[in-house]
Parts: sequence; structure tokens; C-alpha cells
Amino acid sequence: MNLLFKAAVIFFLLPAFGLSQNKTSTTDSVSLKHSPHKATIYSTVLPGLGQAYNKRYWKIPIIYVGFGVSGYFAVDNQKQYKKYKEAYAVRLDGDENTIDQFADSYTDEDLRLLKNFYRRNRDLSYVSIGLIYVLNIVDATVDAHLFQFNVDDNLSLQWSPAPVSNTGAMGVCMALKF
Repeated sequence: MNLLFKAAVIFFLLPAFGLSQNKTSTTDSVSLKHSPHKATIYSTVLPGLGQAYNKRYWKIPIIYVGFGVSGYFAVDNQKQYKKYKEAYAVRLDGDENTIDQFADSYTDEDLRLLKNFYRRNRDLSYVSIGLIYVLNIVDATVDAHLFQFNVDDNLSLQWSPAPVSNTGAMGVCMALKF
């Protein structure tokens, strides 16, 4: 198992760092070297690796901060949910010997609402972790597709007022220059 893992890491990471020897020509190597499929696979295996492959290193901390914040709220909401769930169970058990820590603070309905509130927030935190993971993959894929996109100074969009034909009214003319 360990050998298989090492082989998979080498297989996926060598092309990402330009250590592969498969260079046929300059145009083919650029298109082969920067594959949207590879970026997708890399981000699926390890979040942020697709962004590193696309040379968008500044996005990696954003991804991991998102995971960290969502994970923190998932853990915190789980603790609160467990606390109010146990308090609600103690309240409803009917045993007079159990100590109810919220006897003076909350009613039965309040405890039930608090338990449901924290359970819902915990579940939403797990959903946000999943969304961050999916958005990480989508971002790496789209960025890899647009990696070869031309954004030099010769591209321009100019707006100017222009007369509308035979009406005497003015309109807006848009010209896109390549």
C-alpha cells in the first residue's frame, strides 16, 4: 500500500513541477504541461494543489482558511449541540436524582430549540466544507482552461456616443479591438 501511494504521488507531482521528460515541441509541451484535467485531478486529490499547478499560489491560503473556519464552526456547534442534547435528555428522563444545570435558565422548549439550532448550524458547517472543496476543484479547472488566455495590452473595449440611424437620437457604440 505504501509503495502504491508513493508511485501515485510521483506520477501526479512530476508533471506539476516540470520534471517530466515528455516534451515534443514548444506548442505541444505548453498545452500538455498545462492541462485542465490535471488541475482538476490535483485539486481533487489535495485541495490547493491545482492552484499551485496553475501558479496561483495566493489562492491556497484562502482555501485552507475556508476549511479551517468551517471546521472550527463544525466542532464548536457539535459541542454545543451535544451539551443541549444531553441537557434536554436529562430534563425529560423523569429521574429526580439527576442534576439539571439549566433548570433556572431554560424551559423544555428552549432546550429543544437550542439543540435543533446547533445541530442545524453544525450540518451547515459540514455543507460549507463540501462547498469549499467543490469550489476549489472548479476554480482550478476554470483557471487552467483560462491559463493560455491572451490578456495583453492590445485588447481594449471602447465606449463612445454614436447617432442612431434615421432617428436623430443618440446611443452608445461599443468597439472591441483585438
